[in-house]
Amino acid sequence: MGFDEQYQKPEGRNGDALAQIIAITLLTVTWIMTFASGTSFQWFAWHPLFESLAIALFSYGILTLQPTSQPRTKAAGLTRHQLAMIVVGFPIAFLGYLAIFAMKIINSRDHFTSWHGKCGLLTFILLLIQIGLGGGSVWFNGALFGGNPKAKSVWKYHRAVGYATFASLLITLHLGGTWSSFATDNSGAFVRLLAYTLAPIGLIVSVYSRIRVSKMQFF
Repeated sequence: MGFDEQYQKPEGRNGDALAQIIAITLLTVTWIMTFASGTSFQWFAWHPLFESLAIALFSYGILTLQPTSQPRTKAAGLTRHQLAMIVVGFPIAFLGYLAIFAMKIINSRDHFTSWHGKCGLLTFILLLIQIGLGGGSVWFNGALFGGNPKAKSVWKYHRAVGYATFASLLITLHLGGTWSSFATDNSGAFVRLLAYTLAPIGLIVSVYSRIRVSKMQFF
């Protein structure tokens, strides 16, 4: 092992470990509740299963990307980020969204009538914008935004929209996990308070603690 490998700065920041624990806990609680509920796997059950998995993947995608203080780790971090976010995370989130959408069509129920549904729709719009900003600024040398170095100027918007999207995602989780009939019928108030109110707050605080305002100078 060479000198550089021995004395590289450790990756990670304060709050990363807590964020990972919370994301895994949210995933575990949701999956246990869904399987224990006896809900039909024809449509609805896939919604909480896939969406909670997507949240865990999105959390990992954020945590694995930064910090990138060591140039040799930047490319690897970006690859992991794109795999977690775009290749795996977004398709899983879309399948979860499709499950609840299809169920409402089949049962002739109105769409987006609850705050959970409205925030879910907003979150997916933000996710699409986020993919466009992120992918467009790095794929094919940022050709969508005029190539580098012009494309690099988009990164600050990608970061800002990303943090807004993550907040919207967790608000949607809170609304569904705390107030939906599925949640209230299949879990106690204390579990909902811990898993879908306090845990999302802890997750967003942990992730937001890694924000570097210096990289988001808009003016």
